[in-house]
Amino acid sequence: MFGVAFAMAAQPGGAQPGGAMGAFQAILPLVFMFAIFYFLLIRPQQKKAKDHRTLLDSLKKGDQVVTAGGIHGKVGAIDGDVVLLEIASGVTIKISKGYIATLKKD
Repeated sequence: MFGVAFAMAAQPGGAQPGGAMGAFQAILPLVFMFAIFYFLLIRPQQKKAKDHRTLLDSLKKGDQVVTAGGIHGKVGAIDGDVVLLEIASGVTIKISKGYIATLKKD
């Protein structure tokens, strides 16, 4: 069974069917798939991450924020990667700066 399949695929002189054009046609669908994944998945995710980094870099005392867990509060102080978040009068919690999701719209 396998001998017949190999005999049908083999050509005189050992050349593969299609040559360089066959190899190009085999790679072309992979290139298109990568382009689709890039424009639909990778690029938007990179843009969102860049916007989030910009948001975190622009944080200042007094900003109204919402954390990734849904806690609303006001930034009391920023110490490196730790943010003191006032969630009620006299109630302050420490959170990691990366968990701030958005600025709260007033």
